[in-house]
Amino acid sequence: MAARARTRTSPAGEAGAGAGFTLVELMVVLAILGLVVALGMPAFERVLPGLQLKSSAQTVAAAMREARGMAIGTNREVALVIDIDGHTLRLDDAAPVRLSPGLALTLLTASREAIGAGSGRIRFYPDGTSTGGRVTLALDHRVYHVAVDWLTGRVVLGD
Repeated sequence: MAARARTRTSPAGEAGAGAGFTLVELMVVLAILGLVVALGMPAFERVLPGLQLKSSAQTVAAAMREARGMAIGTNREVALVIDIDGHTLRLDDAAPVRLSPGLALTLLTASREAIGAGSGRIRFYPDGTSTGGRVTLALDHRVYHVAVDWLTGRVVLGD
């Protein structure tokens, strides 16, 4: 009998019983992954309010910096209106920006810039100065202050 030559074209079909994953192994991995996610969720939920607070504080600081930049760039006064009761910021006639509703907000501004009991404004001038003021954002025991120096118009975000 003549020997037949075999040409190896693919390892398909040559795999042993140990190659690949069984359905049981995949189910065990998915169960472990589900357990890790379930145990991690409470920790994530504890961090989430702090992230909302910091994000809102950064939004306030960015709005103040934008107002100052607009005042300098357009050579006119620009006011940032802060509505404490409505949890909104509004730059001149632009659409209001909403902050997280669960935050406690306080506004310290010049008395002539108060608009009723629940809102006020911080005004920025073309030379970079402002009326000054501070917005305090609080949630539970965490607090952020966003302050504007009246002389320089510099915006500082601090906790």
